[in-house]
This record gives sequence, C-alpha cells and structure tokens, in this order.
Amino acid sequence: MRSSLLFPIFFFRLLFLLTFSILCVKVFVILTVKVKMLPFGEKGKMMKLLILILYFAVLIGIGLYCRKHATDVNGFVLGGRSVGPWLTAFAYGTSYFSAVVFVGYAGQFGWKYGIAATWAGIGNAIIGSLLAWVILGRRTRIMTQHLDSATMPQFFGQRFASPSLKVSASVIIFIFLIPYTASLYNGLSRLFGMAFHMDYSVCILLMAVLTAIYVIAGGYMATAINDFIQGIIMLVGIVVIIAAVLNTKGGFMAALAGLAQVSDETVSSSPGIFASFFGPDPLNLFFVVLLTSLGTWGLPQMVQKFYAIRDEQSIKKGTIISTLFALVVAGGCYFLGGFGRLFSDQIDVAKNGYDSIIPTMLENLGPALIALVVILVLSASMSTLSSLVIASSSTLTIDFLKDHFFKNMSEKRQVLTIRILIVVFIAISAAIALVQYKSNVTFIAQLMGISWGALAGAFLAPFLYSLYWKGTTAASCFVSFFVGCGLMLVNMFLPSVLPEIMRSPINCGVIAMLAGLVIVPVVSLITARPDKALIEETFACYDKSTVVSQKTALGK
Repeated sequence: MRSSLLFPIFFFRLLFLLTFSILCVKVFVILTVKVKMLPFGEKGKMMKLLILILYFAVLIGIGLYCRKHATDVNGFVLGGRSVGPWLTAFAYGTSYFSAVVFVGYAGQFGWKYGIAATWAGIGNAIIGSLLAWVILGRRTRIMTQHLDSATMPQFFGQRFASPSLKVSASVIIFIFLIPYTASLYNGLSRLFGMAFHMDYSVCILLMAVLTAIYVIAGGYMATAINDFIQGIIMLVGIVVIIAAVLNTKGGFMAALAGLAQVSDETVSSSPGIFASFFGPDPLNLFFVVLLTSLGTWGLPQMVQKFYAIRDEQSIKKGTIISTLFALVVAGGCYFLGGFGRLFSDQIDVAKNGYDSIIPTMLENLGPALIALVVILVLSASMSTLSSLVIASSSTLTIDFLKDHFFKNMSEKRQVLTIRILIVVFIAISAAIALVQYKSNVTFIAQLMGISWGALAGAFLAPFLYSLYWKGTTAASCFVSFFVGCGLMLVNMFLPSVLPEIMRSPINCGVIAMLAGLVIVPVVSLITARPDKALIEETFACYDKSTVVSQKTALGK
C-alpha cells in the first residue's frame, strides 16, 4: 500500500516545484518587460532587484517544499541523516565561505599580503576541507550515530556521560556564534550599499527575515538543498568576477605586473613584495592559514555536516567534492583580494577600513555582474547563517532546555522550541550587527576572529581526541573549554596584558587552538580515567558496518 502511494506523492511534489518555478519565471519576465521601458540608470538597478526577487522566491519555495523532513528533531536538525555526498559537500563548503571571507578576509589579507593571500585559500582546501573530511568525517559519522547525538554538546555529554560538559559546551556555542553571525551582516551591508545604495538596516532585516522563513519551514534539508544551489552560484560567480575585475586592469599578466610596481614602506621595503607568492609577512600569514583552515575542525556548524551524511561511502565522494569546491571558491576569493592595492587610488583604508576594499574593486562592473556579485555573497552568507542558527538553536534546546527545564519535552515541542530560538538568535545577532555598524567597533576579520578563535580553541582538541583516543577525560575537555574561551575574552577586553603576538584575535585564536592540542592529552594523563566499560562500548562502534538504507535519501 505504501509503495503504491509513492508515485502520486512524488508526482505532486514535482508538480508543486514546476508550478512554483513557472510562476516565478512568468512574473520575472513580465517585470523585465516593464523594466526595459525605464531610463538606463533605473533599468540597471531594477534588473538587479528582479534577479534578487527571483532568487529569494526559489529559496523560500524550497523551504516550504522541505517541511516533510522537519517534523521531528532528527529530521529538522540532521535531515534524517539521509543527505547524500553532493548536498553534504556543498553544505560544508557554503557554510565555510561567506561574506566574512569574500568581503572581510579577502579584502584585509589581500591588502596586507598581496597575492600571497592565496595561500589562505589553498590551506582552506587542503587542511580545512580535505584533511577535515579524511580525519573527522568517517569517525564523526559513526560515533555520533552510535551515541545518538545530534549536536556537539550532546556528543560530549554522551561520550563522557557528563551533563555538565554538555551544558558548558551549549552555552559556549550560543554565545560565540552570535558575533560570527553579526559579522555576516556587516559584510553584506557593504555590497548592498554598493549595488543598491540601500540602507544597512533594511539589508539586515531583509536577510534575517528570508533566512528565518526557509530555515524555520524546512530545517536542515531545506538548508542543504539551498546550499547546493548557492554553491553552484558561488562556483560560477567567483570565476566570472575574477575575470571581470582583472580585465579592468588589462588581464592577469598586466595586473600582476602592475601589482609588482606597488610599494608600501610601512609594510616592506622590498620591491614587488605584493606580487610575491610569499608576501611581506609570512609568519602572520601562516597564523591566518591555520585559523581559517585547521580552525574549522572545531566549529560546531561545520562538524555537524558529518553527522547528517547518509553513509560512510558518501564520505569518500564528499571529500573530493568539498576539496575542489574550497579550492575554487576560497582560493578565488583570496586571489581576488590580492589585487586590492591596484585600486588604492579609489580606496581610503584609513577612513573606510579594510571592509571597503572588495566592494570598491567591484563597483565599476556592469549591472548584471553587480547582481551576480550580490547574489554570490548573499548565497554564501545565507547558507552560513542558516547553518549557524540551526547549530545554536538546536544546541540550546536539546542540550540545555530539554534536560534541565523541560524534562519530558516531546519531539513536536522540541522542534517548535528550536524554531522559536532561531527567531531569537537571528534577532539578537541582527541587533548586534546594527550596534556594531553604528558604533564602528571593529572590522569583519576581527569580529570573526574572536568567534572562530573561541570555538576552535575550546572544541577542536577535545572533539578530535574524543574520536580517536580512549584516554581522553572530561576534565581535559573542561580545561580546554576554559583556556580557549578565556584567552579570547582576555583578547577582547584586556589585550594589553597579552604578549604582542597575541593581541591580534586571529593570532590569539591560533594559539588557543594549538594550546588545546597540548592541554587535552596532558590533563588526561593526570586526571581520573574514564569508565572503562563506557569507553569500550563507545569505541566498539568503529568495528561495525553502519550503512543506512533510506529510500528518501537525497543527493545521490
């Protein structure tokens, strides 16, 4: 009986998507005809706006379509652990790269290090994607399923039979993902201002509302499908934009020759240093590579992608796809930023900050390319934002409220609570972004560095050792949490007490992360050993085959 209903259900779903798509296209065509009658300047602006409207309509349509996957906690948070390699790889990649990378990191580090900033993109591909999938992918997928954990705090709680460890992790995640999210809004505001001369507040509200709609409606599956679409846009967009920008300077070879003529005595006295593949400051560049690459291993919203993948075989395909994606997108972003100094006659870094570099490089492109840029960065940012809000809201619900305030919370009520907290999380981060913008507190890279450094410093070492080493103790995890978050809080509020090298949030984050890799084994050796029976039962999962049969699996 069930099988006899599959075709009609599939047919109606397909009909819904086709009808929705045709309607969107029809509206788009009608409006396009109207736009052609406008003056040239208004025409370009309206065309950009129409493309955005069509893009938003598709995202919301997918969110509504994926409601069937979001009826319980497992479905809402992990897509029923039925997501295939393509969707998972693109979800990983698009969550990795956002307006923070494209506008903040690419602009600032491209200006500081020139073409050598490309090393950050290469590191993201090799360390942040390839090695992350190889070292973490399989073990994370198997152990989290074995422990029935949907979040990183839940993993820690189950792995060590420690409710306090779970609560501590959930609080850290909720607090430090907020500045991460705020940095996304900051990056987007720059591009929207360039493209539409739109008020920053309107941009924030628009992005927040649209992301909330499709995430609340469809949960993780809607996010994964939208991430795939957004990933395609990012791959095509970054290649086209690099070509267009370099073309304004006579092509790649001419741009490289021009960059070799640029000098800045305050940075280096060496001629042609910004065209060198080693740059003026290799040591600090190395810290950037480490934080943005190795740091992803400890970010809850990144690691969670491994929880949701359909089976172990999918991990092999996902590894290749994710690595190539990172190489093109991340490598392309930093490569583009490396040519920022060719536009120094148009950029006032002292007045407008590093975050103005990339928007200035793009502002003379045609209306169609500007629209592509906006959608590119919007895609990257909305995919990252959706991952962040799911990670933080599910963590707070499952790992904090459910166990300590609402003991008998039903599946339905948990999903409802997660949806409510998504709204709260987005509202708080949007408010912080507005305050940050009005007060001009810091640059995107610094805001992001604080969040990334705290999370990676706290979680990378405990999570990695917990997957591989039976001797890891709960006490060592607590110490790593304290040191990672403590160092970043000191960096934020009392930077003068730290050594010079640690006053940068990025450098401080790297040191916190590396310190954790030493702290966890040392503390584990001098603290009480975990329960032997619990550990043996936990690690027995690696000896089993964990292939999941799921007829509704997507992304084959």
